[in-house]
Amino acid sequence: MKVGADYQANGTGSFVVWAPARARVTLRLVSPAARRVLMEQTDNGYWQAIVPDLPEEAQYYYTLAGDRDRPDPASHFQPNDVHGPSQIVNHHRFEWRDQAWKGLNLGEMIIYELHVGTFTPSGTFDAIIPRLADLKALGVNTIELMPVAQFPGTRNWGYDGVFPFAVQNSYGGPAALKRLVNACHQTGLAVVLDVVYNHLGPEGNYLWDYGPYFTDRYRTPWGDAVNFDGAESDEVRNFFFENARHWFENYHCDGLRLDAVHAICDRSATPFLQELADRAQALTQVLQRPCALIAESDLNDSRLIAPPALGGFGLDAVWCDDFHHALHALATGERHGYYADFGTVEHLAKAMREGFVYAGEYSAFRRHRHGNSSKDRPGRQFVVFSQNHDQVGNRMLGERMSRLVAFEGLKLSAGLVLLAPYVPLLFMGEEYGEEAPFLYFVDHADQDLIQAIRAGRAEEYAAFHWQGEPPDPASLETFRQSKLHWEARGAGWQAVLLRFYGALIGLRKAIPCLSSLDKTAMDVREWEDQKALLVRRWDREGATQALCLCTLKEEPVVLEISDYVPDHHWKKVLDSADAVWNGPGALLPEVLDPGRPVTLPAKSFAVYLVEGNS
Repeated sequence: MKVGADYQANGTGSFVVWAPARARVTLRLVSPAARRVLMEQTDNGYWQAIVPDLPEEAQYYYTLAGDRDRPDPASHFQPNDVHGPSQIVNHHRFEWRDQAWKGLNLGEMIIYELHVGTFTPSGTFDAIIPRLADLKALGVNTIELMPVAQFPGTRNWGYDGVFPFAVQNSYGGPAALKRLVNACHQTGLAVVLDVVYNHLGPEGNYLWDYGPYFTDRYRTPWGDAVNFDGAESDEVRNFFFENARHWFENYHCDGLRLDAVHAICDRSATPFLQELADRAQALTQVLQRPCALIAESDLNDSRLIAPPALGGFGLDAVWCDDFHHALHALATGERHGYYADFGTVEHLAKAMREGFVYAGEYSAFRRHRHGNSSKDRPGRQFVVFSQNHDQVGNRMLGERMSRLVAFEGLKLSAGLVLLAPYVPLLFMGEEYGEEAPFLYFVDHADQDLIQAIRAGRAEEYAAFHWQGEPPDPASLETFRQSKLHWEARGAGWQAVLLRFYGALIGLRKAIPCLSSLDKTAMDVREWEDQKALLVRRWDREGATQALCLCTLKEEPVVLEISDYVPDHHWKKVLDSADAVWNGPGALLPEVLDPGRPVTLPAKSFAVYLVEGNS
């Protein structure tokens, strides 16, 4: 069942809303001319109205219980914020120019996560378009937008959205998002959109007035859970199934990133996520381009990405926080909060080999065994990163890695992420070492709510033993501080780092054994005392073979590698310690003799290829 307002090419509007407990629902058109239309009740609690000769961009409410006006839960646009009327969107009007676009397979993606409001000075969809060529030149082929569903006010991370179908007005609204996606596809970039199906924000959430969208049988960090498995949950599921279809069909998105699926409480025999995956696969066939689903979960549960035939849900990929935590703990030395479970090279080596580090082992942070094995899941099903909006923005001061480690550590982290056998994700500005923080910010009208948010954030920060006064999330200045300094990428060490990222991405794309995400065609060795790692990768056709050597030690280390490296003619193709990368000077030879010990400079990363494959 389609929900919301569907504007036909002939000017007829079809309105459908689910309100099973209401005895009467009236469509109230408020602009350009006031008018009321009594809606007809249909099956399963739905109400419908057909309105001919409807003006484009007409604004409307649904009137419940005689006099209670509410926006449409499936509104496609809220031009006057979350409390105002909904507005019709004519999806037939936009002229798409991406007919040649056939999408990208997940294993090909190099993802660039960005927040629309802070990526440019104006913080709009249109302002992103002039920067797409730079991202393409870097080697990025996919942008991932943090949530754009309508939230209160003009600034927010997006996870307080309350109209899942509506495009944020302060970003430019529906037409502007389409212009961005159109431009991305014409540039050769895929678009992944972050969506939130585990909760709605606290301000402007009117779903309570319509029906049992929520249940008190489960509790989440945001209160009552979305009703995915209780009485009348079929229509709640339909609401979110329709939402996914909306983004794939009306906005031509290539993938959805599903926020915090561990907070989707569902004990049904056919879970919501499995059914969502089935529908996305069906859409892939209809639209003739991939419609990917990428989950965020802190459960380390490989069933999310296993096929239904093996008892899984069939999602395409999952964010791999363990890879981040293992790398971050070694690179920064931090051990508070969930970093208490990490800090050894063995952790990083396991993340490189398998994905999940905790696969049933005891977690000191959680105080129970955690996760299951991801060893048998292919590399294309894991998204890895050294930074993302969560890992930066949930720090009290929003520090990026550029504020936590020295320049050599930034290059090392980049190498480990971009040459791992997984799908890499960069967080906006990472590629040139952006130094501005990415802070938590909101723009709520309710002062009591703002005070509760301040208290909640302070409690979260306490687990990491961060000292000092946190920035005020409601302050406009907090938001302004989080804006990128894009111009910094053109000079000094930041320009060098940008070139280094480009070189790594170029290697990944050019060398078959680095672009093939086959975890089984790989050998990983670690030296705990030297904080060193050796990763040898090859492709099944035998055409290429690569060797990556690195150390996270603060001083040079000597490694005996003869037992792990075949006696080939290995030629060095990249060394982070080279002067060309503003390094301290290379110590590794240009041609590697596996029979001799090698010396790695402190915090360095190098890549060798068998001669003839460069």
